[in-house]
Amino acid sequence: MAKKVIVRTGGIAPTSGQYHPSGSRDEVTLVKGKRVPPNNEGVRQTFTLVDKTKHKR
Repeated sequence: MAKKVIVRTGGIAPTSGQYHPSGSRDEVTLVKGKRVPPNNEGVRQTFTLVDKTKHKR
């Protein structure tokens, strides 16, 4: 089983894909190398990778 990819608010996304924020039913898209934006409540939050972006080569 693959290791879970978890990133916190203010961190840098290690891989592009759909992430599930803790305490929410939504999914957000994060781009590799970009900073994770803050949430509306101003509290730190963790994001777990749900679906990695697939690239065609």
